[in-house]
Amino acid sequence: MNNLVNFLKQADIFFQLTPTQLEMVANIGQERTYAAREVVLDEGAASKELYIVIQGEADVLVNPALVGGPESRKSEVTIATLRRGQSFGEVALVDEGLRSATVRAAQKGTRLLVIPRDKLLMLCETYPQLGYRLMYNLAADLAMKIRNTDLRIRETLLYGQKT
Repeated sequence: MNNLVNFLKQADIFFQLTPTQLEMVANIGQERTYAAREVVLDEGAASKELYIVIQGEADVLVNPALVGGPESRKSEVTIATLRRGQSFGEVALVDEGLRSATVRAAQKGTRLLVIPRDKLLMLCETYPQLGYRLMYNLAADLAMKIRNTDLRIRETLLYGQKT
């Protein structure tokens, strides 16, 4: 448990949480290990979990054909590679919508901490200071991801499709 708490200290979305708060988060999570190229979640699937990379890497992929992309781009495209301490699945905490991308383990032995939405929200409601700090950190993380995506879109529009 101490190893997991020490790991959570280093994850951006748990910035400024106290050791006790980190321990509560660690208690509701479950570690899962994935083989290289094993799918963690599928684009368009329902899911109500937040994931944090403990070890290894996870590739985030989108399928352009799902939105009528050019015929030549029928296969999935990797849009990000997430590493230790980075998270995915945050949007499902807010809207319970379908997954906007596929995530696949990029390395053998990729370990993820999986936190169920219902348990995390119950923790946030029970401990409002924890909930405020966590939601603030999640909003900051999502804002950074949106800004990076915006930059990539602008680069694509300005410089054209990279091959």
